[in-house]
Amino acid sequence: MIEGLVARVESGDDDAVEELADIAAADPDALAPYHLRLMNAGAFWRESALYRGADEEFQRAVVARIESGGSEWPGRLAYVLAQTRGHVAEEAFRRWTESPPTAPDFDPYQRGVAALIRDGGWELSADGVRELCGASAYRLVPEQGGDDRTGDTCPWCGSPLWAALDLDTADPRVADALAHTHWQGRLRIATCHLCSCYGTTYCEVTDDGGATWSAHNERPEYLPGGGAEEPPRIRFTPGERRPTPHLASAWDREGSTLGGCPDWIQDPAYTDCPKCGMAMDYVGLVGGADLFDYGEGAYYLFVHTQCGLAAVEYQQS
Repeated sequence: MIEGLVARVESGDDDAVEELADIAAADPDALAPYHLRLMNAGAFWRESALYRGADEEFQRAVVARIESGGSEWPGRLAYVLAQTRGHVAEEAFRRWTESPPTAPDFDPYQRGVAALIRDGGWELSADGVRELCGASAYRLVPEQGGDDRTGDTCPWCGSPLWAALDLDTADPRVADALAHTHWQGRLRIATCHLCSCYGTTYCEVTDDGGATWSAHNERPEYLPGGGAEEPPRIRFTPGERRPTPHLASAWDREGSTLGGCPDWIQDPAYTDCPKCGMAMDYVGLVGGADLFDYGEGAYYLFVHTQCGLAAVEYQQS
């Protein structure tokens, strides 16, 4: 089956890439023998799923192509390498932090090597790497009629603030999914379900479930003028463990997920803590398809435990 799909990619069938990415999300190692062929065929979308299980031989091939200066797509290859992780990728990015490749399209937007790494959901540390995502993931189950309002209102549009997430690490599933964040206690992440669609919003959080609008929020240049609206009356509870951390879906019903890795609709948007500048840890994804009939888009949730700050980032197609 996989051989046939790879052959279809090589013949220019984009739909086959989607099928292969779904296979890799469920079994990241399944495509390892085919990664070089996929790269040679220019399969450069859904890379976070396609190439996550790449072995060291493939990583060395990617590094060699980037450093040779002969690749047509050095920037895309760097993005692929960031998805693979592993010792070879870590060594290469450490080297490039000090002396980046000279290919002009390696970092076309001049974001810096650290930003390229972060696109893969990790960053370099003094003694290894820091993972921004969870090693395990659980389905977030929507329940109709939940009391999802915090009692406060958005200072920009007047809508009641919405508790996008309200969970406690006393539940072992929550503790497992959030282990990488070092959060302990009740975590309630509040936002404006309307205004967060136009820019990142932050809330101050405490381990007893406190969640208040943060002074670090900056009003977007554009906000719609329709007035206040009630947030969705849906509460999410942790469900069954996902077979892998890569099965969240920003598109489908039942795709909302606690922990694991994000399913980005647009480019990766790991959020920095406005208090200290460090990358915030990814908490989970709440999909629009689980909030509304014919809903779209997704809310991506983050926390920085040391600073007591949570963030919500929204994307849609």
